[in-house]
Amino acid sequence: MGSPLLLHLLRWKYKAGGRKLRRGGAVSVAGKREDRRRDRQGPRKDGKAKKLKDLMIKSDNKICADCGAPDPKWASATIGVFLCLKCGDVHRALGADISKVLSVTLDDWSDSDIDSMLEVGGNSYANSIYEAFLPRDHPKPKPDSTMEYRTKFIRAKYETQDFLKPSLRISSRSSFKSTTSTKSVDSSFSSTSRKDVSEDTREFVGELNITVVKGTNLAVRDMLTSDPYVVLSLGAQRDQTTVKPSDLNPVWNEVLKISVPRNHGPLKLEVYDHDTFSADDIMGEAEIDLQPMITAVMAFGDTSRLGDMQIGRWFMTKDNALVKDSTVNVVGGKVKQEVHLKLQNVESGELELELEWVPI
Repeated sequence: MGSPLLLHLLRWKYKAGGRKLRRGGAVSVAGKREDRRRDRQGPRKDGKAKKLKDLMIKSDNKICADCGAPDPKWASATIGVFLCLKCGDVHRALGADISKVLSVTLDDWSDSDIDSMLEVGGNSYANSIYEAFLPRDHPKPKPDSTMEYRTKFIRAKYETQDFLKPSLRISSRSSFKSTTSTKSVDSSFSSTSRKDVSEDTREFVGELNITVVKGTNLAVRDMLTSDPYVVLSLGAQRDQTTVKPSDLNPVWNEVLKISVPRNHGPLKLEVYDHDTFSADDIMGEAEIDLQPMITAVMAFGDTSRLGDMQIGRWFMTKDNALVKDSTVNVVGGKVKQEVHLKLQNVESGELELELEWVPI
């Protein structure tokens, strides 16, 4: 079966020059052959099984992607989400071409099934696409919701894809005719936190104008106050704000610029207390996941003629520093994202930023 790789799905739609995609995912002919070859090689290696287990224990994957029920024991390998028993039954009724349901404890997973789950990254990443346009008056099912409402929601989310922009909805009866492998797709606009992946500084996919708006209740590092400044880094790139003397609630409204390479990790943020006669003291840190914004940008293409609208979302989970969900919006033809962070590894402090995507 074809691996859907949700984060590559929208990239393929625009990279392929209008070719239609199969709902639930798409791979090339060469990719399918590679999946069959790997599946014939026998049991998966312990390394992949461990990665799948590590993915399962992330906080956002400890609840059902569709209804929020705790401790899901099922997963959709084609969509890349973890599911409770009730939602799993609905997914199974959609058919394996849309949602291939497997038990996380009982079924034998093929390498391609595990790869699909790892590539998507779990519930938060999948929901950031499939629920990006979920209306406020269309609540998700709850663990005790009726099967009728649960079925209606799940079919709208995955089968008719009502919560995606109409132009992004995918035909269920066609597939790629390209012979380009999925490996080549993975080389474009890919995000990774692996330290052994070198940054290609010669090729960038875009730039970010990052407005450091303000800090709130920052930590004390001098006698009664601090002299804070913010440092942003992506790979070898680094930029920083000015120092705000004796201010625990500084307002910067300063724009820092960072270029985004094809191979990128998270945007790292650090706050320091400036000291004249000794090393600057750390006042907290955080990481910003750029993938929700970049996925939205690649999916929508030229946004200059679009009206104001939401096109993506980075969900708050226990594994990130978000104070609340961070939405990606088109505002005046530009793609922007407001980010409100709680600083990590420090006793107190929050920071507010605004990201703006600049195409190149």
